[in-house]
Amino acid sequence: MNEDVRLIAWVRGVVQGVGFRWFTRAKALEIGGLSGFALNLADGRVQVVAEGGRGECQRLLDWLERGDTPGRVDGVTEIWDTPRGIYDTFAIR
Repeated sequence: MNEDVRLIAWVRGVVQGVGFRWFTRAKALEIGGLSGFALNLADGRVQVVAEGGRGECQRLLDWLERGDTPGRVDGVTEIWDTPRGIYDTFAIR
């Protein structure tokens, strides 16, 4: 069963100023069925919030963790939650 979930991930490393948010949005759109956003945080991390099917969110998380991203990912911390259904698309903030 591919229940709908909310993934919140904080990505550490060299992830600002390298197109990371743009590539994250492109990957979310490529996977399909995801809404949410990617946001630069003041401490140098990028926060990624994605809502959609568990399988699609897991694919995005796997991509974030794998390091096949611009810049350099040193680590990802994630939590899973209930979707809020407030996003129309996947945006860069």
